[in-house]
Amino acid sequence: MDPVLFSIGGFEVRYYGLMYALALLVGIELGKIHGKKKGLDPAFIENYAMVAMVSGLIGGRLYYVLFNLSYYLSNPLEIPAVWHGGMAIHGGILGGIVGTYLFSKRHKVSMWKLGDIAAAPFILGQALGRIGNFANGEVHGVPTYTPWRVIFTLKPQFYSWYSEYLAMGTEAKMKFQELVPWGIVFPNSSPAGSEFPNQPLHPAMLYELGLNFMAFLFLWFYMRRKNYAEGVTWWIYVILYSLIRTFVSFFRSEDLMFFGFRAPHVISLILIGVSLAMIGILTKREKLKEIR
Repeated sequence: MDPVLFSIGGFEVRYYGLMYALALLVGIELGKIHGKKKGLDPAFIENYAMVAMVSGLIGGRLYYVLFNLSYYLSNPLEIPAVWHGGMAIHGGILGGIVGTYLFSKRHKVSMWKLGDIAAAPFILGQALGRIGNFANGEVHGVPTYTPWRVIFTLKPQFYSWYSEYLAMGTEAKMKFQELVPWGIVFPNSSPAGSEFPNQPLHPAMLYELGLNFMAFLFLWFYMRRKNYAEGVTWWIYVILYSLIRTFVSFFRSEDLMFFGFRAPHVISLILIGVSLAMIGILTKREKLKEIR
């Protein structure tokens, strides 16, 4: 695995950036297809996609920087260096919502209609982004021999267990057999390889890739064909991704932390609650319109 697809002189094309570009292009085309059914012009969708993409990137980066503030205050030039990795998807979602709201106000279009159009392309873009993470050797999981009781814990106990493991003798370490056969050994030059040299790890980024793609299929082939109240599809997306991230975060070793808990677990729980409330509000509002 190499994060660089190819280089010409000093110019490098990295998988990470390529996946973001591909996600944008594919997302725009899918958005045009859905937007046409909603009576929106393709050029309008293109403009919206750019705003949503930029606001999502800004939100994702700011969220990550805030949770690693001490490092970035010491290395301020790294703040805009997104090509080095360091994006938080929950921040991206929040940034995308802000961008969608501002765009909808500017053009006097329902932000819920735009959100419904963006839902399936957005999670497909997230799936593509995980390919870039895989090439970078980041967003990685814990070693495959980590006991389930350590993996599935609300308060992360992996590193305390791992310290005990490293202090064990060879014979004691050999008792920990691999629990899954698909562990991946990442190059030592990657974040995953530098943290766990020459050890098979849970490919957490690939777990999320597969689950995101299944969520995309559901949103694209089922949700968009149903006559739900505007905004419901968007909030279903938020619920689906929150559930996916909650599951995958159990396997990840480097999740951001919030008062001793994994930040994605805390934020996902909040977003699920907000999403359920919004679905109820939007559905009730739609029924009242029908009665009138």
